[in-house]
Amino acid sequence: MCEANVYLINEKGETKLFLESVDKIVPEGDELCLEDIFSRKKYIKAKIKEMALVEHRIVLEKSVD
Repeated sequence: MCEANVYLINEKGETKLFLESVDKIVPEGDELCLEDIFSRKKYIKAKIKEMALVEHRIVLEKSVD
């Protein structure tokens, strides 16, 4: 399996699970569209902080408006 879990760094600096089994990340304007293996989509204004693909882990940091 090639999907990854996506985590979000919150305002306290803690890393929390945001979406499991993400298959695709597509930038759309100032947002990222995350799509899981079941074709469910979530949108978030964030930037990629870290990608550890061997660990199937992607960390996002919310964009400041």
